[in-house]
Amino acid sequence: MWLRPEEVLLKSALKLWVTEKSNQYFLLQRRRGYGEGGGGITGLLVGTLDTVLDSTAKVAPYRILHQTPDSQVYWSIACGASLEEISQHWEWLQVNIMRTLSVFDSGDDITSFVQGKIRGLIAEESKSGGGDEDPEGFREAVLRFERLFGLPKREKLVTYFSCSYWRGRVPNQGWIYLSTNFICFYSYLLGNEVKLVFSWDEVSRLERTSSVLLAESIRVSVRGEDHFFSMFLHLQQTFLLMQQLADYAITRLFDKETFSTDHPLSDPLHITQRALEVHARNQAFRAFFRLPQGENLCEVYESFLWVPFSHYNTLGKVCVSERYLCFASQDGSQCHLIIPLREVVSVELPDRSSRALSVGVRGKRAFRFSEVRDFERMAATIRRKCFNSSSPQHSASAQVTSCFCLMLYLHPQLKERMKEQSWQIHFAEYGRGSGMFCTKKTRALVVRGVPETLRGELWMLFSGAVNDMATHPGYYTTLLDECMGSSSLACDEIERDLHRSLPEHPAFQTDTGISALRRVLTAYAHRNPKIGYCQAMNILTSVLLLYAKEEEAFWLLVAVCERMLPDYFNRRIIGALVDQAVFEELIRDHLTALTDHMTDLSFFSSVSLSWFLTLFISVLPIESAVNVVDCFFYDGIRAVLQLALAVLHYNMDSLLCCNDDAEAVTILNRFFDNVTNKDSPLPATVQQASATANNKPAQSVDISDLVREAYERFGEIRWEEVENMRKRNKLYVIQTLEETTKQNVLRVVAQDVKFSASQLEELYLLFKRQHFISCYWSVCSPALQNHDPSLPYLDQYQLGQSQFAALFHLLLPWTPNTHSHTPFRLADENADGLVNFKEFIYILYNGSFTEKLKFLFKLHLQPGRGKIDLQEYLKQWQDELQKKEENIKDLPRIKQTQFVRLSKTLYSVFHGDDEEESLYRAVARVTSLLLRMEEVGPTSTTTSSPTGTSSSAIDTPADTPGDASAAGEDWSFSFEQILASLLNEPAVVRFFERTIDAHTLIENARRNQLRDTH
Repeated sequence: MWLRPEEVLLKSALKLWVTEKSNQYFLLQRRRGYGEGGGGITGLLVGTLDTVLDSTAKVAPYRILHQTPDSQVYWSIACGASLEEISQHWEWLQVNIMRTLSVFDSGDDITSFVQGKIRGLIAEESKSGGGDEDPEGFREAVLRFERLFGLPKREKLVTYFSCSYWRGRVPNQGWIYLSTNFICFYSYLLGNEVKLVFSWDEVSRLERTSSVLLAESIRVSVRGEDHFFSMFLHLQQTFLLMQQLADYAITRLFDKETFSTDHPLSDPLHITQRALEVHARNQAFRAFFRLPQGENLCEVYESFLWVPFSHYNTLGKVCVSERYLCFASQDGSQCHLIIPLREVVSVELPDRSSRALSVGVRGKRAFRFSEVRDFERMAATIRRKCFNSSSPQHSASAQVTSCFCLMLYLHPQLKERMKEQSWQIHFAEYGRGSGMFCTKKTRALVVRGVPETLRGELWMLFSGAVNDMATHPGYYTTLLDECMGSSSLACDEIERDLHRSLPEHPAFQTDTGISALRRVLTAYAHRNPKIGYCQAMNILTSVLLLYAKEEEAFWLLVAVCERMLPDYFNRRIIGALVDQAVFEELIRDHLTALTDHMTDLSFFSSVSLSWFLTLFISVLPIESAVNVVDCFFYDGIRAVLQLALAVLHYNMDSLLCCNDDAEAVTILNRFFDNVTNKDSPLPATVQQASATANNKPAQSVDISDLVREAYERFGEIRWEEVENMRKRNKLYVIQTLEETTKQNVLRVVAQDVKFSASQLEELYLLFKRQHFISCYWSVCSPALQNHDPSLPYLDQYQLGQSQFAALFHLLLPWTPNTHSHTPFRLADENADGLVNFKEFIYILYNGSFTEKLKFLFKLHLQPGRGKIDLQEYLKQWQDELQKKEENIKDLPRIKQTQFVRLSKTLYSVFHGDDEEESLYRAVARVTSLLLRMEEVGPTSTTTSSPTGTSSSAIDTPADTPGDASAAGEDWSFSFEQILASLLNEPAVVRFFERTIDAHTLIENARRNQLRDTH
């Protein structure tokens, strides 16, 4: 059958395949151990392995690979269970593909064409066959999943695959089950059972790997341990699904600032494989074309687009969404096009023989698409969506906003006029505004630097902000009306940083610039309260206001914060940390000399954090930094990564000679101070003077040369590669932050309890999982609202009463006969309805006999939530500050009703013990003794009060009806009395001083924690 093209990793893999047929572009291979011959020792090994492990369900014995002569990369495009089946595919390639490939000049074009054809064949087979889903088989898999792993029935199985799990050098053949919250594996072979259950929120690494033993496998890292899964029929498909599920889990559970209840996958009970694939496709579509959130891909067509300036047709794909018609080439020309459907005025079918259609837009321009397989359907779709997407045109903003940018231009220099002329020629050939062709030539012009007068316009176009503003007329003015004059923490932070934003620039030395900056930042904080205001936003917005009008600067800020730099501007700056990890990975790949010299690359992450957060604005002179911003708006974060690598490469020799981090920082700062922009037309009062160190003039570097070198040396870094590295490192970054939180919490708690370090860590993980359990199957869980990463470490994870009760009873060595709210009330010292790990572990840990008995005693005391005495509250607060140890004399007396309940609790605690009878008798003796003591107590107190005055009880007749109840209410016992009585019972003392096996309790809690949620 035909396979979705997947890159085959052959590096350092065993030669498990024999080539049967080959030509210039394709190879037909047979797996050793199949067919004639057998392949000697290697064939015997492979054949035995496949037979014993039944891997024919995963690794077909025949396959076809595609390769071009000028490339070392192979792509699997077909597989077969028999020679006859694979031969049919081979013959089809010879007849239908080989003749066509001769017309292409580039190997990349050939590969793109072959991949497109194969995907088209797969799509046709899916349509004609009605899909390859097996509902009956999936239902059986769901039943096996529920039976094998004991997870709650609410857990949604997404898909399952046959694979092998490698334990050392031994493969265990079985099945991997991917559900919404868990990754599970089960194998049973020759009496050896392997069962794995990991939650996605525990996964810290997820990547494809290859080794000498395993040609291709998926590595899953959980709590510092690596697990390898291999022998998948569709390895890439499996990996992408795992990646999406892991990303979904950590975003929903850890990164709630960016997860919305309007998320298309917000309900964990209704996630399917198809929904995940559609969501991933929509995400990639929006990211590539810089489209607004909520824009979903509706239809895709393979087509040729007529490029008028080059006079040829370029092969690519047409992507139609609700409001946009987009095109991206697949022949290496790097041509892409975005046509807002609001601009379309006509859709015609000029030539049915070539299956062509022409799309006319405003400005008397037309785009011709040809060789569209279903061109009539495409035309009808565009016409229908054009009618639905008609919207009012953007109107001018209110007078409160500035209608001009803050930059004051001088008479342009010669080079600046030459740049403007080059762009005017580009506009004449490629179009201007929405619908402009973006090609290699466009990128070359951006790398040279955008003219000052065109900067705002092109930033709006490249970022997609022009579409946001056009489809939201009046939105910015409405925001200003709602938020101006209001008071909030974000507003206070904005006011504090207003005069720190480019203070040396004349535009921000007057009230005009400061007021515009205030309005833009306040409006965005009101629009997106999850982000509000974050430092570095003021610096970026200041530069935007220099070249764009105020409302345009607002929409540029929206594009940067919500699309181009996701997760950058929040409390934990997760997005920036992820890109730092990507940067480290790229350093290892491209700057090996620096990697060999420095054992720890985290130094570069800490140094470069400000580079990424401010797009180099904070380290480069403003006239040079704007060139970086030009490239960023065209190529996204890839341009920043390339420039950062170029900076390190330029200073490679100096960095290799450094003795410490401080010296390296000095070298980089000196370098940035001497970056100039010879083409800048800005006046001297605006340009920042270059600095020198030790009065020695340093060699200046022109920003255009630096950017050009970055593209020439590191331009092979692809957008897809960066996005994959971002996904891979996001897991690691978030788990690293979680590990930091855990270590800080344990360091605080470990001082006051006597659990071992490993036991305390296991208890913390149980506590954290209990928090998540209520989030696994709920859309709007209260626990998700309780989780706040901005809080102190101890309060980031907290349990409510029901969560606390479930975990508390799992870990208690004996079950007291009390309501679940009573231990929770004791643990919740601040009465906020939540218990953090420190409060939980303190209520759980009771060391000595006295401490355990005191715990049971306090469980049965009345809450006493009456009127709070201020003096008593202040005394408690002072004792807390001084960490005063609780004295047993300070405990209140327990009344008769509560004492009876305490006695019943002791009976229930002792039930089932080997000394149960002796313990029961001991409790009976103690109870009888205390009651006799109380009978004597009231009689002795009637003679005189503690102060020497007559007691009021003397004046009350003993036979009055209220006397019995009054006397009953006066019956109470102190903790000292109960403790002294029980200390005389050896059986009770032995029971409470018995060593508790904490390890067994923790293991039992881990096994039953999920089962208790059924």
